[in-house]
Amino acid sequence: MAHYTTIMNELLHLIPRHRFETIVNHYSGDRYVKRFNCWNQFTTLLYAQASGKDSLREIEHSFAVNAERLYHLGLPQIKRSTLADANKARSYQIFEDMFYRFLERCKDVTPKHKFKFKNPLYTLDATVIDLSIRAFPWAKFMAKKGALRLHYEFDHSGEIPSFLVITDAKQHEVTVTQKNFDIISDSIYCFDKGYLSYGWFRRINDAKAFFVTRARDNMRYKVIGQHDRPNKKGVLSDEIIALYGTVKSEDYPESLRLIRYHDKDTDKTLTFLTNNFRLSSMAIAHIYKARWQIEIFFKWVKQNLKIKTFFGTSKNAVLTQIWVAMCYYLALAYIKYQTRYRYSLYYLHRVIGETLLSRFSIIDLLRASERILPKLKQDEYQYVFL
Repeated sequence: MAHYTTIMNELLHLIPRHRFETIVNHYSGDRYVKRFNCWNQFTTLLYAQASGKDSLREIEHSFAVNAERLYHLGLPQIKRSTLADANKARSYQIFEDMFYRFLERCKDVTPKHKFKFKNPLYTLDATVIDLSIRAFPWAKFMAKKGALRLHYEFDHSGEIPSFLVITDAKQHEVTVTQKNFDIISDSIYCFDKGYLSYGWFRRINDAKAFFVTRARDNMRYKVIGQHDRPNKKGVLSDEIIALYGTVKSEDYPESLRLIRYHDKDTDKTLTFLTNNFRLSSMAIAHIYKARWQIEIFFKWVKQNLKIKTFFGTSKNAVLTQIWVAMCYYLALAYIKYQTRYRYSLYYLHRVIGETLLSRFSIIDLLRASERILPKLKQDEYQYVFL
C-alpha cells in the first residue's frame, strides 16, 4: 500500500477520520446513502481546493482522467450531478464541526505569537464575499447585489482562524461578535472602529480579558490621570480617561487608557483605546499594528482558495465549500508547523497543488521542494504585485 500513497492520500490522513464519522452520524449525513457518502464528498471537495478546480465539470473531468491514480482513495465514479446533489442536501454543519475538531489538532503544533507577553492574542475582523444576486438570491445584500460576510477570530499563535461565523452581508460585525464569540479570560482582543460598542467593551472587561482598538474622533471623555510619560519612540501621550456624555455609565463605568501614537512608517497619528494598564504603550501600538496580519490572511484566502466561485448556488452548497476550504487551510498550517517547513504557506500550497497525485509522501515532497521552488518563485513574485 505504501507504494500507492499519494500526497492527496496523506492530506486525508491528517483528518481525524473517527471524529469525522462521529459528526456524520450525529447529523445522519449518510442515511440512505449507497455509494457517495460524506467522506467521499469531503475527499472530492478537498481535492478541488488543493488542485484549484473551478467547476463541477472540471472536477468530474479530472477524476475521469486520473481514475487509475485515484482508486486508492476509495472513491466511486464521480459525476457532477452526484456531487451537486450532495452539496445541496447534506448539512454544511458536518464540515463546520470538522473544522473545529481539526483546529484542536492544529493548535497542538502551532508556535506562540511573537510578542513577549504570554496572553493569547486574537484579532476580530470580517471580510465580504460578493455574489451574483441572480444566482444566489438568498444572499441579497442590496437591490442588485448579493454578498456574504465572513466574521473571523484570528489567532496570532500560528496565524490561523480560530473561529468563524458566516452571515449575510447585512449583519454588522459587532452584533455578530457579541452574539456568537466567546471571551477567554486574560486574552487580548484587537479590532478596528467597526467593533466600537461600549457594551461590548464591558463584556470583555467583565470576563477579565483585554481589548485594543482605535478611539473615535468624537468620543467624549475627561482625563483623570497620566498613565505614563511620552517617549521618543512615537508615543505622544498615555492617559487614563473616563467616558461621559451620550455614553451611559452602565455601558462602561470603568476607566480606560488612551494612547496617542505617531507611526513613522505611515506618517499618521493614531489614538488607541484599551483597558490594559499592564503593557507598555509601545506594546499596545504594536498589537494594533499586528492586526494587519488578518488582512494578509483575507487576501491569501481569497486569492488561493475557492471561496469566490462556487460549485453550487444553494446556501448549503456555498457554506459547505467555505468550511472545506477552511479545513484545507488548517491542513496546510498543520503540515508547515509539524514539519517546520521554512517556506511560506503560498509555496506549500503551490507545491502540493502541483504534485497532488504524485506517489510519494509529504515528507519526501518537502525535502525535494528545493528543486520545485525555483519554478514557483517567479509565480509568487507576480502574485504579490497583482
